[in-house]
Amino acid sequence: MSAYIPSGTIPANLMPFTEDYAIDELELRRHLRWLADVPGVTAITQNGHAAEVTSLGRAEQRRALAIALDEVGDRLPVIAGVFADGSLQAAELARDAEAEGASALLVAPPTLFAWGVQQRPEMIFRHFATIAERTALPLVAFQYPPAQGWGYTTEQLVTLAERVPTVVAIKDWSQDIVLCERNIRALHGLGRPFSVLTTYSAALYAALCIGADGLLSGMGSVVADLQAQLFAAVQRGDMAEGRRLNDRLFPLAKVFYAPPFLDMHNRMKVALVELGRLRRAVVRPPLVALDERERAAIRAGLAWADLLAPAGAR
Repeated sequence: MSAYIPSGTIPANLMPFTEDYAIDELELRRHLRWLADVPGVTAITQNGHAAEVTSLGRAEQRRALAIALDEVGDRLPVIAGVFADGSLQAAELARDAEAEGASALLVAPPTLFAWGVQQRPEMIFRHFATIAERTALPLVAFQYPPAQGWGYTTEQLVTLAERVPTVVAIKDWSQDIVLCERNIRALHGLGRPFSVLTTYSAALYAALCIGADGLLSGMGSVVADLQAQLFAAVQRGDMAEGRRLNDRLFPLAKVFYAPPFLDMHNRMKVALVELGRLRRAVVRPPLVALDERERAAIRAGLAWADLLAPAGAR
């Protein structure tokens, strides 16, 4: 049986919490159902940055994945995030995900990589090989911005794919459209199927136009419908429709990813509350609740995207 290779529109779900910071399982299920119901959504990613995964314990991550699989796993593939600072710990998370029934793994770089992994590329290959030795699941390498120190060069990505055959895709967060195109061209030239999923929301339309095979984004928790429509427009070569959709998405991306960047998913939770798709915008410490100025900016972004009526019209 051929390996699953993710493509298309793949939202990374947010993680609803109760007022006492427990996972709100009923709200999570409702959120997942909305995402799965969106025409054009091809998979869902659980336990990514959007789910505040670094605040979740191992048992919580496994429970969240089990909920996702129970709720939508019969309709869509579910990709499980693997975020760990040690390769052995990452391998254990991978085994948990495989045991639960995930279709693939999104493997993030350990924090240590930020201190110079491009000068020690063997660490990249060893990290992924350690995980691949313990699971047969397809792996998606999460490519961070190389300019920040812990992303991989194009050559390192190619070598990784050659050395670890179960690496079948990357989530490209290069934050550099030139590098994004270089990665797409190099990885599409491997001689085997390989998917490049963009998460470059500030230049989403451009990344899709230059050949990305899809998108994997936390912003999809809010606008998976618009993202799926944009991807479909690009696939059929309808550039006018693509520009129209991009004009709706761009201002909202500007709001979500404004400084400080760490509040991106915090803002997305507020957006879902404003849209009536989430009861609370609770985030786990050390994140803090947004003030009214930020909330007003989010409402304005939603109105610009034609998702919410302007304040004066409500």
